[in-house]
Amino acid sequence: MANKKTNKIAQAAIIAAMYTALTYAQGLLLPGTTTAAVQFRVSEVLNVLALFTPAAIPGLTVGCILSNLYSIGQGLPLDMIFGSLATLGATLCIYFLRNQKIKTYPLFALLMPALWNGVIVGWEIETFFIDGPFHFSDFLLQGGLVALGELGVMLLLGTALYYLITKRHLEEKLFH
Repeated sequence: MANKKTNKIAQAAIIAAMYTALTYAQGLLLPGTTTAAVQFRVSEVLNVLALFTPAAIPGLTVGCILSNLYSIGQGLPLDMIFGSLATLGATLCIYFLRNQKIKTYPLFALLMPALWNGVIVGWEIETFFIDGPFHFSDFLLQGGLVALGELGVMLLLGTALYYLITKRHLEEKLFH
């Protein structure tokens, strides 16, 4: 039993480290692509791992917190809180929707990061970073832009990673 728990903690730590490293590397190579309203954060592809192990839930959440520490220096301390809450919600839903598939494709699960980040980060941008009162139409625009970046990552890269893992039966080797 203790070995199983240790294994899950190690998985979560490795996932957090991979998420953080990918985000920082992308931020260094392509500044702004991991923190702008329309972002294509490649590390978000790791959300797919929540389809295979519950260890991805804390791993990705901690990875997002660590990655968003960089945002504090850019004047975005709230992103560490709200972006990480969006990741937590998205990965929980991915895990719970992992068996809901269209044929063999977990479409509903892969849409969760776009939904959660679109709503939460879109609200965050409209509430804290746009001058003036809250406008629902502007929230929809901001949330839509955030969701668009997430959709790109999850439906392009996430789909590729999902099929790579399942076709090669890597889930059995990596997570069991």
